[in-house]
Amino acid sequence: MPRQLQQAREALGGRLREIRRDASLSGRELAALAGWHFTKVSKLENGKQHPSDSDLRLWCTHCRAAEELADLIAAAHNVESMYIEWRRQMKFGLKRPQEARTPAYERARLFRIYEPALIPGLFQTAEYATALMTKVIEFFDIPDDLDHAVAARLERQRLLYSADRRFQIVLEERALRTRVGSPDTMAGQLDRLLTLMNIPRVALGIIPDMAERLTTPAAGFWIFDDETVQIETVSAEITITQHREIALYAKKFDLLSRSTVTGARARALIIAAQQAVTAPAS
Repeated sequence: MPRQLQQAREALGGRLREIRRDASLSGRELAALAGWHFTKVSKLENGKQHPSDSDLRLWCTHCRAAEELADLIAAAHNVESMYIEWRRQMKFGLKRPQEARTPAYERARLFRIYEPALIPGLFQTAEYATALMTKVIEFFDIPDDLDHAVAARLERQRLLYSADRRFQIVLEERALRTRVGSPDTMAGQLDRLLTLMNIPRVALGIIPDMAERLTTPAAGFWIFDDETVQIETVSAEITITQHREIALYAKKFDLLSRSTVTGARARALIIAAQQAVTAPAS
């Protein structure tokens, strides 16, 4: 199970634990009242077992917390639906998954994007996207619709210039130096970043490798307004809609942002990476 999905289950379990403790019940007492094996409460609270609707109804009944039931059921359903297997999603290639994301992008007005090792799709050149998606197609052994998938990704970049959207991007310096494609492809991609920094609605910060950090690196994530977080793992795309969890990602993004350099210092890092990738081999 991907780490982020397990974290979502643990967050739900933590809420159940709070409700039980507010009711002044021990785990064994609640299990006895509900007619469960005494270990079930611990499994639910630690994310080892996912609660059914019936489990949640019994929990709220015996903890005298009927007002919590609707939110808990919604949260539990969300945890189950957030996990989408890549192989199923990409059964017919990469174009469909690219197109499926477009509505979420079109609704959002504030994008907060953190990427530790790659340039985000909204800012990729055609050559960079092609090199990246070629590897994805090979890795998952899925139908090759590369040209259509790249076109679908690039088509979304119109959002950079439309409506009143704002884009706050935090990259680790490693993202500038993770080689994707040829040296020319990387140099062109880094040049694209320099150009995008001139767009007033785009705020790009870079965390230098040796910067003093306020928080540790994480898997890449995108926050759409304050409504949704999306994370990509090796095997799945995870969508988070619970406000408590979104708030944690927003806090993480804020701490990451405070470790960045911007403006001339960020440009210097990009130019240094560009020079490194194009330097003749010694």
